[in-house]
Amino acid sequence: MRFFPWGFWLLCVASAPGRGDSGSKARSCAEVRQLYGAKGFSLSGVPQAEISGEHLRICPQGYTCCTSEMEENFANKSRSEFEAMMKEAGRSVQTTLTAQYRSFDSYFQDLLNKSEKALYDAFPSIYGELYTQNMKVFKDLYSELRRYYRGSNINLEEALNEFWTRLLERLFKLLNPQYHITDEYLDCMVKHAEQHKPFGEVPRDLKVKATRAFIAARSYAQGFLVGSDVVKKVSQVSLSHECTRAIMKLMYCPHCRGMSSVKPCNNYCLNVVKGCLANQADLNTEWKYLMDSLVGVADRIDGPYNVDTVIGTIHMRIAEAISNLQENKDSLTAKVFQGCGNPKISTKGSSSEDKKRRGKATLEPKSSAQALEMLVLDAKGNLTALKTYWITLPGSLCSKKVMASSAADDKCWNGMTRGSYLPEVMGDGLANQINNPEVEVDITKPDMTIRQQIMQLKIMTNRLGNANIGNDVDFQDASDDMSGSGSGDSCPDDVCGKRLSKSPSTRQPETHAIPKQSGHGINGASSRSLPSAFLLLLSVAFIAAQHLWR
Repeated sequence: MRFFPWGFWLLCVASAPGRGDSGSKARSCAEVRQLYGAKGFSLSGVPQAEISGEHLRICPQGYTCCTSEMEENFANKSRSEFEAMMKEAGRSVQTTLTAQYRSFDSYFQDLLNKSEKALYDAFPSIYGELYTQNMKVFKDLYSELRRYYRGSNINLEEALNEFWTRLLERLFKLLNPQYHITDEYLDCMVKHAEQHKPFGEVPRDLKVKATRAFIAARSYAQGFLVGSDVVKKVSQVSLSHECTRAIMKLMYCPHCRGMSSVKPCNNYCLNVVKGCLANQADLNTEWKYLMDSLVGVADRIDGPYNVDTVIGTIHMRIAEAISNLQENKDSLTAKVFQGCGNPKISTKGSSSEDKKRRGKATLEPKSSAQALEMLVLDAKGNLTALKTYWITLPGSLCSKKVMASSAADDKCWNGMTRGSYLPEVMGDGLANQINNPEVEVDITKPDMTIRQQIMQLKIMTNRLGNANIGNDVDFQDASDDMSGSGSGDSCPDDVCGKRLSKSPSTRQPETHAIPKQSGHGINGASSRSLPSAFLLLLSVAFIAAQHLWR
């Protein structure tokens, strides 16, 4: 009859809570309740004390302060917060690149505007009707130069040739007012005059220098815009289902486990973020090429291509060319008459002397070379700092946003409990995530939005490479280049849903870390074995009862 006391004692032992803390009292969920409420969720249904966690699908299934609804809400919150972190980091880069673009664009436009204004201010008093009757020719030139710089599909050499041809036609008629010169005669005149260089060496020299300067300037300015646009589109790419689970486990599962004060292990955080941003890291190579190409063109702009002098003195070169034509008027006219015949005498006769040159052009250049030098110096510093943006982004997010612990900390959140994190940190890029222990990454399905942006970087780098050696290339506005490059997750639900999912119940804790063998950090591991322990002890009690009964 001793069965009852012994059996009862064994059953009491078996049914006692198997917790790793110093007492049997369930811990308070006050910290999680406070956090949950602060995130904007209702506290209705939130436990006051820890409950069993068999219902959890992402966090470890030990004692927990989170219900299924809380886990789902925290997962959605972690997703939106991480995407916000990405956009914030991207905005910082966008701000830098856009600021560089605006600084250079303002400088370049100001340079062109000053040149045009100097021409409008000086030419009327210098050339009289030679200028006033041909004002549209000069305005059209500056208009074409601006359109070219803005990215319009204009052949700059042809635009410059057209300017000199139109100017020659009009000036030849004004310099020979006593003749009736028809359009057909002008065509013949242009063919013969060009052989004798009516404007001297100015057209050829300006074409070479201005073309190189404008090609470099517009490619340089557009490079900043393309870089900024790529960052914007990539920063808007949505997280995959697997990534959302991993981010939730990283950021909020320690709160559910009652470890709100425990920071995530740094290497654990790195593996999660590298897995989530695997496609983004593949931008690194082409991104560095773009930054290097921009630096190379910046050196050209402030060096051999001498943008400040070339663009800022266009009006002076035009004045020089007109002076050359006036000085060579008689010999040029004679050669044209010899080749095309003498035109008919005009019945209107000669007009006033106002059509003739009133004086020699004495325009003084106003250099802004120092301003350009400072612009280029600042740009090169920023571009160099941004070269490694995509591969340093995980570390930056972990240290500044997720607030991960130090690398040597052995009392951090490792995804299962408080302890060390043993797995090695994965490399950068999609291909290196094949064995990522934290995020299930399908390396055979790259994100198409990001691949499109990689192609945009290649195209822009190619343009800058051509600009660096003075070659013109077909150029379209950035909005045309980027059309169709929509953002969004390229992994549809029906595809992502078919991938293997690493649930908490199938993941092996020992492959992640060796838990700390003191304090509450081990509770999660022991609590998961409670049902098995209960059955084992019950079996022992039954065997003992049989023995005693005999």
